[in-house]
Amino acid sequence: MSTDKLKVLRDEIDSIDREIQRLINERAGCAQKVADVKLNEVALKPGAAPLFYRPERESQVLRRVMERNKGPLGKKEVAHIFREIMSACLALEHPMEVAYLGPPGTFTQAATLKHFGHAVITRPVSNISEVFAAVESRSCHYGVVPVENSTEGMVTHTLDNFLNSPLKICGELELPIVLNLLAQESVEKEQIKKVCAHQHALGQARAWLQQHFPTVELIAVSSNGEAAKMASEDANTAAVAGDIAAEFYGLSCLESSIQDSSNNTTRFLVIAYDEVPASGEDKTSLVVSMRNVPGALYQLLEPLEREGISLTRIESRPSRTENWAYVFFIEFSGHTQDAAVQRVINEISEQSVFVKVLGSFPVAVI
Repeated sequence: MSTDKLKVLRDEIDSIDREIQRLINERAGCAQKVADVKLNEVALKPGAAPLFYRPERESQVLRRVMERNKGPLGKKEVAHIFREIMSACLALEHPMEVAYLGPPGTFTQAATLKHFGHAVITRPVSNISEVFAAVESRSCHYGVVPVENSTEGMVTHTLDNFLNSPLKICGELELPIVLNLLAQESVEKEQIKKVCAHQHALGQARAWLQQHFPTVELIAVSSNGEAAKMASEDANTAAVAGDIAAEFYGLSCLESSIQDSSNNTTRFLVIAYDEVPASGEDKTSLVVSMRNVPGALYQLLEPLEREGISLTRIESRPSRTENWAYVFFIEFSGHTQDAAVQRVINEISEQSVFVKVLGSFPVAVI
């Protein structure tokens, strides 16, 4: 009897799978029609380029997916499935190239694939400045850069690059950072003489490494991907890196989840030339240089309080034009299309030496 029940259930699954496949291809066909409409519209505007990727639209779609989900799959699990369907459909419209902090196997690559899906073409570059340069030269459509970690703080190189770049922030995402100790297959812990990782990863696993490898040399390198590459070439070297690095470089996991904090998360920004329309749940980011007068910081923040706008981040960086002067990176809820946000920006501009809007972008969904 149980065998008959299983057969009925498996037949039902097969039938559902056929319907899912039909609907996915139907959606893909519709996406191709959308591309045709966009291309026809652009053909009537000399010099214009079609905009295939719409961050605000994808954010809205994923939010609706999560809102209407009734289980048993979790909201984020279903959203990830739709993320990949959307990625494959978008690739039919126009394959996108995205620059990220390489080499392959970094958390930035993992963040890129999480945000854009696996149908995107990822282009590794050697440092954060080159991510900006790749997008500024239009050799890549978008770039993904780390901006802050929950335990190690802000990534200052990313903030500094925004000062002189014409690029805008068009998206954000958060990636839980799970660090593993990786080495060549069949290598034992006793063989390890060096442990390599990006300095942030070494900091995030500092206590664990001190407890388990107190005498081993710790070497900071340009990225966790580079550390994994070094481990793949030397049996006495281990790397602190994520699953994507282990997979790409063919390494085995000696120990998993060695990060000191279980809530270790890195936030990434997506950069591009295009400004993003409002999605309904957005943030706005500014860089501001205030006059060196008493109460300058209060003057910067007071308009936000008056308009009832929530401040989500503030960070200071030394000014490049004057000793002992600082610029502030501030981020708050809302979009530049909102009247209240416009009033805040106008008031801050009147009181400051320099204001630059870095962009308004959808709040991270998954």
